[in-house]
Amino acid sequence: MRIVADSSCDLYTLKDVDFRIVPLTIYTDEKSFVDDPSLNITEMLDYLENYHDRSYTSCPSVDSWLCAFNGAEEIFVLTVTSALSGSYNSALNAAEMYREDHPEAKISIIDSLSTGAEEALILQKLRDLIQSGQDFDTIDKKIRNYQKHTRLFFSFISLHNLTQNGRVNKTVAAALSILKISVTGTASPEGKISVTGKVRGEKKVLQTLIEDMKKAGYCGGKAIITHVENSEAAIRLKEYVQREFADAIIDILPARGLCSYYMERKGIVISCETGM
Repeated sequence: MRIVADSSCDLYTLKDVDFRIVPLTIYTDEKSFVDDPSLNITEMLDYLENYHDRSYTSCPSVDSWLCAFNGAEEIFVLTVTSALSGSYNSALNAAEMYREDHPEAKISIIDSLSTGAEEALILQKLRDLIQSGQDFDTIDKKIRNYQKHTRLFFSFISLHNLTQNGRVNKTVAAALSILKISVTGTASPEGKISVTGKVRGEKKVLQTLIEDMKKAGYCGGKAIITHVENSEAAIRLKEYVQREFADAIIDILPARGLCSYYMERKGIVISCETGM
């Protein structure tokens, strides 16, 4: 079995399983950044911080998905939320085309309704299910049920790129920046960015993220933290969670290009299992 994801998953590899990634692309009217392993994220962030015109992202092409499918007969695909990207629809179109030449192929296309850390959590669970030796249809049912028991929470310090992308009001973003206020939020059930609060100070931010996790039903277990050039805060968040939940199993990952574009410097995300 093969797992294929787009680069919003914040993973570069997934050990002990056949895993492929197709890149998304970040654009301005002057330059483009392909979210592949060669992308220098620091250089991209430096450029975007000083760029004040339109920026946007582009989903993988159908051909990119087809190349990732090639040679496999059982394929699980996970994409960034369809509410913010055309990646899911592009993967669906690719699957339809692939089945025309490979009628026996089984392909499951899963809309994560999220991004980053939550996708990574789902992908790790999918890897574990495949390694357990269960059949395709059983794994498909179980991973879709698992997805119902994961959540994502975030804190962003800057909304510059979301503003340039047309997703946040410029006046609101400017006011928050001047006041040095962080925005906290979650991925809504529809897969959209849902702002839940405004917080000043790192300690309060981390406490808010933990409280949001607990309200969602986190009682310990697996969680993944992703960050943009903010490893210190990620480590502190991990420590805070583990103080409250001794059995917490937490990985920390640097965000890839697509999530770094939206999260920006000092952005931090945590995804966790809920009600398990």
